[in-house]
Amino acid sequence: MGRFYRIGNGRARLSPMSDTIFSKIIAGEIPCHKVYEDDLVLAFLDIFPLSPGHTLVIPKEPAKTVDVLSDESSAAIGRVLPRIARAVMAATGATQYNILQNNGPRAHQAVFHVHFHIIPKMEDGSGLGVEWKPGALDNEQAAALAARISEAVGG
Repeated sequence: MGRFYRIGNGRARLSPMSDTIFSKIIAGEIPCHKVYEDDLVLAFLDIFPLSPGHTLVIPKEPAKTVDVLSDESSAAIGRVLPRIARAVMAATGATQYNILQNNGPRAHQAVFHVHFHIIPKMEDGSGLGVEWKPGALDNEQAAALAARISEAVGG
């Protein structure tokens, strides 16, 4: 019999294609160091932390990337992410942190289940290192791109 995940009051079948380490953690097949759980969201410590307190926040819905995540699961993550970030900061004593979320292999996603990393930046320098190579924004190209994105959003 297939496994199920809950969205609100309903249930949906967890497809075999969505079998990831996170789906196995949600199903209780693999243990984790849980820090938060509700009907739609699970948060637990990363087993390969970049710094103490590195926490993963995942929807229970087996979506691979944010763009296919349901509005209900997206809202649930948005509701608890700040609360979990505050708790991580309080527990670790860190005053700064990164929230990282990757979508697809070229964007460095390794587990194909939506997940957000809360990564404390510690005084010793541990945490996420980011190299940022800014480009330039051409006004005409930007206007056309903004119009296409706005149209795709529906606004």
